[in-house]
Amino acid sequence: MIGTFGYVLIDNFTLMDAIYQTGITFTSVGFGEMGTISDMGRIFTITLIIAGFAIFSLAIGIMVAELNRGELLRILKERSMLYKIARLKNHFVICYHNEYTIEVSKQLLKSHIPFVVIDPSGDLEKWAHEYRYPYFITGEPHTELAMLKAHLSSAKGLITLSHSIADNIALIASVRLFEKEHEIPVPYNVISSAYNTSDLEKLKKLGANTVVTPTKLTAQRVTAMAAHPEMENLLEEFMYRSDTPLDMEEVEVPRYSWMVLKKLKETHLRQIANVSVVGIRKKDGKFSPMPKGDVLVTSESKLLLIGTQKGITITKNMIKKRVKPEELKYV
Repeated sequence: MIGTFGYVLIDNFTLMDAIYQTGITFTSVGFGEMGTISDMGRIFTITLIIAGFAIFSLAIGIMVAELNRGELLRILKERSMLYKIARLKNHFVICYHNEYTIEVSKQLLKSHIPFVVIDPSGDLEKWAHEYRYPYFITGEPHTELAMLKAHLSSAKGLITLSHSIADNIALIASVRLFEKEHEIPVPYNVISSAYNTSDLEKLKKLGANTVVTPTKLTAQRVTAMAAHPEMENLLEEFMYRSDTPLDMEEVEVPRYSWMVLKKLKETHLRQIANVSVVGIRKKDGKFSPMPKGDVLVTSESKLLLIGTQKGITITKNMIKKRVKPEELKYV
């Protein structure tokens, strides 16, 4: 632009001649002069040639430096990863790489649940290849940029497994703030780890849905094995394995559900979906194990279901309906 206006103002070139003269001069091609150039125009041309040579040399220098540092390759790899992550839906974002992340990722892979790992370490790419993380982002997990890169807006939930309670607190607060700022319709399922029982309540009050304490879980598992070894073997066989045909899940009954104020036996879940209701948790948190058929299903209560994954999926779809399902006519 400067070259074009220079030739127009100094030597009264036409606009097209000025553009052409600038192009062949700036790139040092030098096909010749498009018209009569004054001494002032020649000085301007020399300046334009030197400027063009300097700019191209600087550009090549920057490219060589970036290639030597591997920065350009890193950017290209990150862009490729971001395109893949942008296609994910209902995935989990796992923050911080450690021994717990490794084990959690193995279980998620077996269950075919997509996830993205975020960690600030520069060794994350190496760890990702070693432990088969399909998607990963290098960065501070609590920053909005990292959350956007992990496509948190389409995620199902977030898992923070830092050994530092401060990291977990910062992350939970950041996620809930992200939730409000981006008007996420369904709150994230936030799972956090805590390394002592005093931190457990703090994290729950800050907004974590579930807080896992390794020491408490270990104590509960050992106690269960000691008191009821047969039951523990049963759970190991049917509930903890990813390839088991049996599953257990707690499903909430929304206010608009057709099931509200219906007797449990009237829902015919056993006949239609082949699942059993082994417990009901009322809205006030009171839990009723092994409910009878005459028990009323109340609004916002939670049904503890046991059955196949297919049956539980059918049941969840039935519960969400506003009108009585057609399947009940044939029971």
